[in-house]
Amino acid sequence: MSSVVCLHVPRFALAVAAAGRRELLGVPLALAPQPGGGHRIGEVSPAAEVSGVRAGQQLGEALARCPRLVLLPPDPVAVEARWERIVERLEGIGAAVEVGSADATAGTAWLDADLIRRMHGGTLEGVLGAIRTTLGQPVRLGVAPTRFLARVAAARARARHAVVVVDRPLSAVPSPAGEALAQGVALRAVLDEEPVATLALREDLAGLVAPLERLGITTLGRLASLSRGAVLERFGAPGLTAHELLHGHEAPLRPREPPTVIAADLRLPEAVSGPQLRHALGLLIDRVLADPQRRHRPLRALRLQAALVERGTWQERVVLREAMTDPQRIGLALGLRLDGLPAPAERLGLRVEALGAPVPQDRSLLEEDVEIRRERLREAVRQARAAAGPDAALRVVEVDPGSRIGERRMALTPFEG
Repeated sequence: MSSVVCLHVPRFALAVAAAGRRELLGVPLALAPQPGGGHRIGEVSPAAEVSGVRAGQQLGEALARCPRLVLLPPDPVAVEARWERIVERLEGIGAAVEVGSADATAGTAWLDADLIRRMHGGTLEGVLGAIRTTLGQPVRLGVAPTRFLARVAAARARARHAVVVVDRPLSAVPSPAGEALAQGVALRAVLDEEPVATLALREDLAGLVAPLERLGITTLGRLASLSRGAVLERFGAPGLTAHELLHGHEAPLRPREPPTVIAADLRLPEAVSGPQLRHALGLLIDRVLADPQRRHRPLRALRLQAALVERGTWQERVVLREAMTDPQRIGLALGLRLDGLPAPAERLGLRVEALGAPVPQDRSLLEEDVEIRRERLREAVRQARAAAGPDAALRVVEVDPGSRIGERRMALTPFEG
């Protein structure tokens, strides 16, 4: 059974926005609404939660509940940069890290401890100690057989103690400093104590919380004790997914590939206007296209970033309709997003998120049409996954044709061109 380690930094974006200002300790804080994202606040501090403020609330409701609430401008660029440094440090100890999709919230990552156990003393405690040493900051660590259970364990952990979820109780293991490095807990005990609202850690299962609570299923243990058929009949595919998660059935980790960093930034003069912004954008596009790391590959997805004059940052991810290298067409696609800049900017940046594959030049005359169609299909799949995630292109496979349950007759698997 694998040992999946979940590293969780609570309120990561809020901590980056606060920038270590000690005068904000104990003050009710919240991230101001994102520009163009409605009037809902972001992460909130514990002092704000005491007053009934929750992340995702309408700004007016949050201020009505807590008039002393201090709003901090979000800084997504700094959040991304700091989280990237944390992930690179984890990769520096040999770990293959999964960080989720490009639009996932920073602050949570997963790795397989079994792959690097021999590099750090051959024990799980050695791996956890290496993680804490290389990061040098308080983090919550949870260990379990699957990704979801490890995330639940990390939510129960504290800065100095990792929670290890196993099938049987595990005694605390002392570290060389004499402190308990890992605290063992049985899986059944975790499920019996965790509220069913924990399913909201996964966006695709958040809609199950309210129906389960109305039926009196208030803990994960009660949901896990139900039969698989009963859950499927009452709650459908989402309920079956939740039931399998609680029984330790989940897809293996998908570590990220080492990124190729292609980026450019430009400091802007004061009172820059629209035409000047477009000219600066054109310079950034030319610099990105001229980067030797691109190796003649077309651009598929880019991230437009700006540091605002009134503090805070802004960014927008743009997936091109097709991978291309034409600077004029790229400029047209990015220019539309540049019009949504919420405030004057003092710095403009452009970062490549994904690259396309170079089109092979040499084909035989008889195979050209077939190869062109196949390459177009593969390119469409890659483009869809860049825009909507790795599960955007799936293939339907017949598993049990004689079953009366639709979920058993067919299954979805990743499409391979």
